[in-house]
Amino acid sequence: MKTRKIKDHIYWMGSVDWDSRLFDSLIPLPDGTSYNAYLIEGSQKTVLLDTVDPPMAGEFMAQLEGVPRIDYIVSHHAEQDHSGTLLQVLEKYPGARLITTPKARGMLIDLLNIPEEAFISVKDGETLSLGDKTLTFIHTPWVHWPETMVTYLEEDKILFSCDFFGSHIASADLFVTDEGRVFEAAKRYFAEIMMPFRSVIKKNLEKLAACEIEMIAPGHGQLYPRPAFIVDAYRDWTLGAPRNTVVLPHVSMHASTQRMVDHLIGALVDKGVRVEPFNLAVTDIGKLAMALVDAATIVVGTPTVLAGPHPYAAYAAFLANALRPNTKFLSVIGSYGWGGKTVEALAGMIPNLKVDVIDPVLCKGVPSEEAFNALDALAAAIARKHKENGFT
Repeated sequence: MKTRKIKDHIYWMGSVDWDSRLFDSLIPLPDGTSYNAYLIEGSQKTVLLDTVDPPMAGEFMAQLEGVPRIDYIVSHHAEQDHSGTLLQVLEKYPGARLITTPKARGMLIDLLNIPEEAFISVKDGETLSLGDKTLTFIHTPWVHWPETMVTYLEEDKILFSCDFFGSHIASADLFVTDEGRVFEAAKRYFAEIMMPFRSVIKKNLEKLAACEIEMIAPGHGQLYPRPAFIVDAYRDWTLGAPRNTVVLPHVSMHASTQRMVDHLIGALVDKGVRVEPFNLAVTDIGKLAMALVDAATIVVGTPTVLAGPHPYAAYAAFLANALRPNTKFLSVIGSYGWGGKTVEALAGMIPNLKVDVIDPVLCKGVPSEEAFNALDALAAAIARKHKENGFT
């Protein structure tokens, strides 16, 4: 991709990664991603905002060939997908100064061995004049690392948000044109990366409310010419109440647990509760994370393996504990052969979840009529609790 004009003297740079399907050896990328950097030419000074992931450095440095001078480089976030090409840019522009938060300064020295004399540390709310353009630096800690910040371009009312409001999506369109597609990608991104920091993101949204924003330019994905689209979505994901939804991650070895899962799904639907089941043997973990954003209840379906939960179920519990969704209730269903401590093991794996545990339903071997009746009672209890709490 070549450099692309956003507005007069403001340009997108970076790389669209069409082919990657895994980020950080962890996060699925069904739609690829992009690594966005931005160049702003003021009447007196020129600034580069962020760089790209090291494997994309060749394309990025080629884009810089026509840029005679850079006075400042802003690093919003020390993670290498945004900072990984900083040393090459500093080598090309030895007079440039690197602007970061104080915490990012130390992290970039540790991660990339950038010399200390290259840095300018900025305070929250500090401004920088480029002549006819003014940048305001706003600290946004824990979005999603402790050192992060965003930059607001006052005259053009553009927020350069790095990972905040990002989406892993590869597209030839510079701006969002299909909000439905981007909404799903942005929600997946929020669920996998931002949801653990839901409480501090609320505070950062409040800080940004003071800015008159007409465009958001994130570090991944397309630019938002209608900022309310993504800002309102973030407000809902961080401030909204859970929905009348049960997320049901499950795995079955000899069909007994599967029969229990199928029965519970029907019982919940009959009670007016929405269900999102995920067969952990084949599921897209990103889809599971997205469902957790809104779920009022999690029910884990698992057989007992060597006296504990199936490893896939244990991973689902670990994931939920790490992502910290705003879930209110939890239960466990499943079949066992000779005994064990499945419920105790799973409960011990979710200390971060502030949930009420609803009585589990476990049965020995093939589920009996008694087990199915217990599943009906579980569905009724979940429906009642959702109604009592006003979850819709």
